[in-house]
Amino acid sequence: MSELIDIAPCMDWLNGLEPDMLVKVLTCLDNPKDLVQVSTVSHTWHHIVVENGPCKKLCLRMFPQLSRVAHVVELHDSDAKECVDVGSSNSKEWDTLEREHRVYSFLAHACTSFPVSDCISGAISASSTDNLPEESINNTLYPSRRVGRRASYWSSKGQKNPAVPEMLTYKLKSDLIIITEINIHPFQGKYITYFQRGAPIYSAAGVRFHMGHAKFPIDVESDPMKESCHDDKFEWTYTSQVFPMAQEDCLQTFKLPEPVLCIGGILQIELVGRVQRQEMDDLFYICVSHVEVKGKSLGPAFRVETNVPSGLFVLKRQTKFNQPSSPENKFNANSTGDLERHVREMRPIVLHGNVVDFEEYYEWDDADYETDEEFVV
Repeated sequence: MSELIDIAPCMDWLNGLEPDMLVKVLTCLDNPKDLVQVSTVSHTWHHIVVENGPCKKLCLRMFPQLSRVAHVVELHDSDAKECVDVGSSNSKEWDTLEREHRVYSFLAHACTSFPVSDCISGAISASSTDNLPEESINNTLYPSRRVGRRASYWSSKGQKNPAVPEMLTYKLKSDLIIITEINIHPFQGKYITYFQRGAPIYSAAGVRFHMGHAKFPIDVESDPMKESCHDDKFEWTYTSQVFPMAQEDCLQTFKLPEPVLCIGGILQIELVGRVQRQEMDDLFYICVSHVEVKGKSLGPAFRVETNVPSGLFVLKRQTKFNQPSSPENKFNANSTGDLERHVREMRPIVLHGNVVDFEEYYEWDDADYETDEEFVV
């Protein structure tokens, strides 16, 4: 038994496994910090992790929308210049794998550690508005029921057909956001200045959510009427099921079955079916007081380039930005930490008996590793 105890620590158990089994073992690790730790055990382990890309596979399992990413880029310095690979084709290929490992490991960790906040940046457009600017979609950005002595809400135009839908389109705080839920508060008629008998609630029958990106650059501030952006200006990469909406005067939560990665930073709320007829003109309306989008903004540390000829995306990590782009960061203690601090909160990595700061890992080269034979597991 003592001989086994003396010999076992000198053996690397990976050498006894087939390559397919090694990949299966890595696939079982669903925590990015564990994958990073594995990659720092020895040169062999690092090579296996980088070559098989478990961090990328983990991100794809969490968010299938990333399957449309063509390649990843790291941007450095204040000019956000792209890092260019130099050298032989083999070294370029390895540099690409190393870069993917770095970017996807940071992305996986950011997806689990960045704080949840309200993610709406501004209103883009409504499919129709009854009275502008008094009933503009801009009113849905604020939770208050009143602005001064006037009720604050958006109202559609009236329709004889209750099946006619309405669309509210919003710009999110960054072009890479994990969305978990959308909250909508239907408007009740008792809050307007003129009397509506029965205090009717102008909710929709249901709601569906579309997420994606604009086909062309959109200036949110350039359209004060908020009615010029049509559906053909956007490409949707995710469409939800239809959620039933209650005809109630309250903030209603529509939680997505799974968190969704919105690539492109555009959210469209499709209000399906009208349930309330206005007495004075006998037409159906939909009115909304307030909209909230809850999720994790991954910008400006991460962003995407969406308008590429192939229809795929380029995932970009900007190393000069290390914190979520959220105004709440100034006031919310849970939001003040930057990405590097989040990473440092990971368990210390032990390499050759020494505790190594996580950031150093991203600057290691082959000279920093001891031989596998000298390493003691």
